Parts: sequence; structure tokens; C-alpha cells
Amino acid sequence: MKRVVVTGLGMINSVGHDKESSFKAICDGECGIDTITIFDPEKFSVKIAGEVKDFDPASVMPPKEVKKADRFIHLGLKAAQEAMEDAALPEDTDMERFGISAGSGIGGLPSIEKSSVILETRGPRRISPFFIPGALVNMLGGFVSIEHGTKGPNLSSVTACAAGTHAISEAVKTIICGGADKMLVVSAESAITGVGVGGFAAMKALSTRNDDPKHASRPFDANRDGFVMGEGAAALVLETYEDAVARGAKIYGEIIGFGESGDANHITTPSLDGPARAMKAAYKMAGEPKLDYVNAHGTSTPVNDKNETAALKDLLGGKENCPPMSSIKGQIGHCLGAAGGIEAVTCLMAMRDGIIPPTINYETPDENCDLDYVTEGARKADLNIVMSNSFGFGGTNGVLIFKKI
Repeated sequence: MKRVVVTGLGMINSVGHDKESSFKAICDGECGIDTITIFDPEKFSVKIAGEVKDFDPASVMPPKEVKKADRFIHLGLKAAQEAMEDAALPEDTDMERFGISAGSGIGGLPSIEKSSVILETRGPRRISPFFIPGALVNMLGGFVSIEHGTKGPNLSSVTACAAGTHAISEAVKTIICGGADKMLVVSAESAITGVGVGGFAAMKALSTRNDDPKHASRPFDANRDGFVMGEGAAALVLETYEDAVARGAKIYGEIIGFGESGDANHITTPSLDGPARAMKAAYKMAGEPKLDYVNAHGTSTPVNDKNETAALKDLLGGKENCPPMSSIKGQIGHCLGAAGGIEAVTCLMAMRDGIIPPTINYETPDENCDLDYVTEGARKADLNIVMSNSFGFGGTNGVLIFKKI
């Protein structure tokens, strides 16, 4: 079976506009969550989110073209540009063998909200002709493909909060099956809108700690009361190990295992069984190695954090066998369909630098969450094999395992 490695990385989120500044801020325990400024949250029960601030979409596409794409596409283009530059691909790269695998949970929600208002207040003739092509999830891959000239498979994963992780596993499958030699994976989300925040708030899924936004997202803490929405994007360049070695590429790591499963249980409440089966599938594919670190889905919701902890203990045969596990959602919020991509980039950079990002805002222990969550700050460690978890609404789960080379 072909070996697939990562040779380029990019990300943008509420604590940084590139992979290096983002990763440093995450490891330093900085928090990008604050009162919402994208819209007026005064009438909302939830007034906080992890926004990407001071980002100019004209920095990634011509100013006249900005209106043709939703914000999630702007963010995705930024991450993709960084990853492609980082990969330093040769000019003679066969672009017909270079594909795209994109992921987003919701896509162009701001455009959908705006166009719905226009329909009701100004009529159907005033809807922009750019609305549909700028809002579709697969247009993330479309815009990125056009910019970079990739002519291989153009795929999209729309699996809620597992979309970023599934986009990576779909890219790996494509390379393994011979559909492409290289894949650019990009996942992006920007759903901090009135209807987005209002919808999640109506489900009672979000933290209402509006008076203390920096401490609102608190994975595994006994007083967690819901997740905090974030936005951002991530990108990874994947290629065969042989091609990467042949061209002398910098290799961040190899993807040695992936697992996918469905809960078949509830549309929004995660099960224990589903995530456990996805972990087991990835772990078995990877050869049941010693895990040095697990990047948790860790949403700061009561059910997820408890079940994810139990699933890892089940996988490894008890608490005493579990490696350190942390969640970065306290720093950047939950970036929904982009979360898995951002967390994959974080895992690869953690292996590169030998450092485990911390779980911030952990203050009160929960008897159901009793693992080592790296709560004292970032920790130096020799990381050779790491796991990353993503679980989404609808009971869709994805797990990745990376190995340092």
C-alpha cells in the first residue's frame, strides 16, 4: 500500500493568520474568544465567539473578485496559499495528477443569511448572481483548484464537525487507490452569523459565559457549559512518500491510520460507541502503535468530553495506558468543519517541535474526565505518533493517526 505523507501546512484562526503564529499562540495558551463583532449580538443569549480579526480578503484574491466568494472560501484560500508555498513543489509537477479534497460543515452561511434577507425585503431580482457559486461547500475546492491549477479529483466532505478530518482521509484514499499522486486538502468554516449563533444557541449547545469569554470554552472541566463557535481554515499538501523523498521535500509526518464510523444513535448527542469504533479502526490500521499524544475533539460540552475520555480508555485498556490528551478549543473555539484540519496541522507541528499544546481553562476536576489533559501549560515531549479525533452532528466520526519520519 502506498505511503502518504504531509509536505505542506497552512492555517488561520482566531489567534493567528498563519501556521507559525497560530501554533505559538495555541501553545502559549492565548485565547482568541471575545465578544462578537461580526454582527450585533445584543439580542442573543450567546454573545461570544472566536473570530478571525483584521483579515482582509483582498489579500488572497483581487478586490473585485471578493464579492464572488463567501468568507469561508476567503479563509480557505489563505490557508491553501500558505500550504502550497510551504510544500515548495517543483514547476514540472503534473497538475492532472494533483487533486483537491475540501471540507466544510456549513459553507456559505453568511451569504445564505444575507440573500434570504434580500429576498424578503427587496425581492428575488435583487439576489446576487454570485450567491449560489459563492456559498456552495464544494466551491471551496473549486476556487482553490482554479487558483493553483490542480486538475485531479476535486472532492468535498460535508460531515459537520468531522469534515476537516474526513477531507484528509478522503485525500489519503485517493492517493492510495491511484486516483492522484498529490492532494491539497483544505477545510474552512465561517458561520459566526446571526442565524448560525442563534441556531446553535437554540439547541443549548453553546456556552453562555458571556461575561467571561476568555474562560468560556473549558474542555474536560466540571463546569463546562457548551462549546464556543470559532472560525478559520487549514490546508495540508499530501503526496506519496516516494515522491516526497525523490524531490527532497520537507516531510512533517506520515498518515499511518484513519478510522471512520457512524453512531446510528442521535442527530446531535454523541455516543460513546461511535467514536470508540472510529478510534479502534484507525488504531488497527496504524498497527496498534504506542500513542504519544491525542489531540481531542474536546468540545467543552458535557457529553462529548465524558464520552471521548471513556472511549480512549476503552481503546487502550484503561486510564493507566492512556497518553496525554489535550484540546485546543479553549484557545480558538470550535471551528466546526475546519476544526479537524486545524487540529491535524497542530498535531504535525507538535511532532515537529516536540511540544504538546495545553488544555486551557481547566479548573475543576470532573470524575468522568480523569486523564492527563496537559492543564499546566504546554509540555515538552518526544512525539513520534499522535492521534487526532473529530466527531460531528448526525453521529459522524473521523480519527487520524500521524507518525513522525
